[in-house]
Amino acid sequence: MSKKTPSNHGKAWTPLEIKKLGQLADQNTPTRVIGLKLGRTPEAILQKASVEDISLKPTNQSPYNRRKDKE
Repeated sequence: MSKKTPSNHGKAWTPLEIKKLGQLADQNTPTRVIGLKLGRTPEAILQKASVEDISLKPTNQSPYNRRKDKE
């Protein structure tokens, strides 16, 4: 079984796509979903986010599973 090549595979990124990548990352959208929306592979999303200094880490999660104890 062969994988389907994304629609924008190998094409240059447009400024609009880069802006959309930043917006989706700010909304905590998973990398795979961003790839589907932009027609790119998850690897391409990770690479471009790194180059553009866009963080893909979720902002709504507490680090190290810490919770405030209710005592």
